[in-house]
Amino acid sequence: MADPSWRRPLDGTFAAERGARWNPPGSFPVVYLCSTVEIARANVLRRFARLPYSPLDLLPERRPVLVETDVRAHRAVDVVTDAGCRAAGLPVTYPRVSPGEAGGADVGWDRCRQVGRAAWDQGEASIACRSAAARPGDRGEELAWLVHAPEDRLRVARRRSFDDWFT
Repeated sequence: MADPSWRRPLDGTFAAERGARWNPPGSFPVVYLCSTVEIARANVLRRFARLPYSPLDLLPERRPVLVETDVRAHRAVDVVTDAGCRAAGLPVTYPRVSPGEAGGADVGWDRCRQVGRAAWDQGEASIACRSAAARPGDRGEELAWLVHAPEDRLRVARRRSFDDWFT
């Protein structure tokens, strides 16, 4: 999902400059993707959770759009399975910390960024991960697509209006 004003929603430059879960500010380009509409919807709801308004309160032309793309077949760093989380040095409870650590809080971005840096340095194509925004019953994961070279750039296959995908 993306802000409708973004001209290049699949450009990882913004994340490289600002940083996000899998990359620190001033680092490498990453495009953050959702594998299902359910996960995209959960991310929108999470983004608006602490605001005094909802996405439905926005003008129709300001509501998030869904940007569809095709990702080539590849091997991803696994932060979906328990074994993958352990191999990445994250708790099997990811995206939540282990119960004894901080009472159900999310794993901090600093820990995820270490995994992202290692994946980038090893030339990995992406990191497939459980979604921190997912609600009980939501199916799907997220994908952090690492843009190493121009041929790794993703293209917009289709844009869907908020009313077409969110409700």
